[in-house]
Amino acid sequence: MATETVAKSRTSLRVHVQKFGTFLSGMIMPNIGAFIAWGLITALFIEKGWIPVPALGGFDTNADGTPNVGLVGPMITYLLPLLIAYTGGRMVYDVRGGVVGAIGTMGVIVGAGIPMFIGAMIMGPLGGWTMKKIDLLWEGKIRPGFEMLVNNFSAGIWGALLAMLGFYGISPLVQAFSTAAGNVVQFLVNNGLLPLTSIFIEPAKVLFLNNAINHGVLTPLGIQQSLEQGKSILFLLEANPGPGMGILLAYMFFGKGIAKGSASGAAIIHFFGGIHEIYFPYVLMRPLLILAAIAGGMTGIATMAITGSGLVAPAAPGSIIAVLAQTSRDSYVGVILAVVLAMTVSFLVASVILKTTKHSDEVDLGDATSKMEAMKGKKSSVSSMLTGAGAGVGTAVLAGPIKNIVFACDAGMGSSAMGASVLRNKIKAAGFPDVKVTNAAIANLSDTYDVVITHQDLTERAKPVTSSAAHFSVDNFMNSPRYDEIVELVKEHNTEGATPDAGAAAAATAAGHGAHVASAPVEAAPGSGEAPAAVAPSDILVADSVILNGTATTRDAAIDEAGQLLLARGAVDEGYLAAMHEREESVSTYMGSFLAIPHGTNAAKDHILKSAVSVIRYPDGIDWNGKQVKFVVGVAGINNEHLHILSSIAKVFTSKAQVAQLEAATSVEEVLELFGKVNA
Repeated sequence: MATETVAKSRTSLRVHVQKFGTFLSGMIMPNIGAFIAWGLITALFIEKGWIPVPALGGFDTNADGTPNVGLVGPMITYLLPLLIAYTGGRMVYDVRGGVVGAIGTMGVIVGAGIPMFIGAMIMGPLGGWTMKKIDLLWEGKIRPGFEMLVNNFSAGIWGALLAMLGFYGISPLVQAFSTAAGNVVQFLVNNGLLPLTSIFIEPAKVLFLNNAINHGVLTPLGIQQSLEQGKSILFLLEANPGPGMGILLAYMFFGKGIAKGSASGAAIIHFFGGIHEIYFPYVLMRPLLILAAIAGGMTGIATMAITGSGLVAPAAPGSIIAVLAQTSRDSYVGVILAVVLAMTVSFLVASVILKTTKHSDEVDLGDATSKMEAMKGKKSSVSSMLTGAGAGVGTAVLAGPIKNIVFACDAGMGSSAMGASVLRNKIKAAGFPDVKVTNAAIANLSDTYDVVITHQDLTERAKPVTSSAAHFSVDNFMNSPRYDEIVELVKEHNTEGATPDAGAAAAATAAGHGAHVASAPVEAAPGSGEAPAAVAPSDILVADSVILNGTATTRDAAIDEAGQLLLARGAVDEGYLAAMHEREESVSTYMGSFLAIPHGTNAAKDHILKSAVSVIRYPDGIDWNGKQVKFVVGVAGINNEHLHILSSIAKVFTSKAQVAQLEAATSVEEVLELFGKVNA
């Protein structure tokens, strides 16, 4: 037990450092575009730039004899720190936290008179966190009609107080820290010791502990150094792609099996894409290779120190393209040499290690990739390239129980609602009714979900904004085999420590056996907070909107036919019909089980006048992008009014027996009865 406790303690410490680094990175990375813009303006227009322009570069005087302010100084002094502070505050307490954090940071900026990136990374989250705590003091106690007054004045007053705290309190402390850290770096440079930092940086990269160092110290100090000297060596201490490239080249020549075969693809992603994590499994597979990375890193840093070269701004991601784009005008030879020599030394050391040690690369690459993902704390976006895993599923290394699952599609109301309903029923039947399964438009996603499910054509759009989630791609919303994988994932993560009521679980399991589908009560719309029985009757689906023998023979004609029924009901205008075709061209609305549910894009919601659904049967089937469709359900929904009918439709089409009944139905009444009390 003692050994187990110690292991958990070490892991916990590493995870906490990772989370801290990730939080710092979360403030910097969304604003890298602004850093790049500042770097390009600096490289081009300062006095020593490629195209010196006094008015833009901020040197010399104008016609009136007034010194030019330019863009370089104000951007680095005000714009970048305020963006970082706003992002940090917003991460803690949404927009309100971002605004208060930015106000407080202004005090630090003015008090210090130098670029205050460390101050911004302190004041931004501090402003968001304190504002959140203050709001809790009077939550639910404000009289109706006074909410805006209290919210605005509380944010303004507290922001002003934080600005003064930043000016008098935080600013001197951060300035002293920056000066001390700068002196340490200068000491290392003056004494030729800077290359020794690779002993810490290269292992930190492989362990995903580098963000705290890179974004917490190196980037702020590098910015200050770049402002004073026009460039900084600090930007390339961690971002140099040479050491990792040398290791991958060694595998290309001297590796074995899968590791050798995948190294060339990994090298392209690493060197040109700038995703350094692609080479981490190769190091973890042979831990001695960390010596090659360290040797290469030290060589690159020494080369830049000797040649006096550097970058004008951070290179993110660490691609050779980004590195060259941010290289100072007088540093191209030194920077290119630093990358090439780092790669060469790393290659030579790694080659010796690979040739003189015996190891089964082919067997262990998958294990090393899994180990890398476990240390990272989530699924790697590039790990499938190494392991050959299919693109259909991305299973993250989730730290705790799964609580929130979201289906995302373009509009967030048709196919995603259908898929959510199917999976919700499966998870409930497995005995986990507390797992929340919702649907949303991709544009409305945030990184707050444990699992994200999308159509395979939309997965890449969803990943950037939900990077912490496990991602599953499907091409069949009705009966995708991915659903069973997700249910198993929920069982794996939610069973230990979870104590669902045995009776409820048994009932849910019993309900999962086919017979419940027609008689099960219709679910309430997510977030409605009301039982289905309390919902007033509606006319979302009426007999006039059901056709047993459609006349269309093509996909587009079927969409028109379903849309015309919605138009005839007065539920939509002509613009919605065009949006239904637009949606189909971007992502297919084929659901599986002979079903398609064409609907408009997210931008077409203004064309919906009221919620309605149309159902058309095509006995002979229609070719729907290579899939056979016999049932077309047109959907137009305002808010969540249509979700309960989609739930009922999903229940029908997940039952082969009821699909057969639909195919054999001889009257509209039979179809309406099969869908249940969809208007309840």
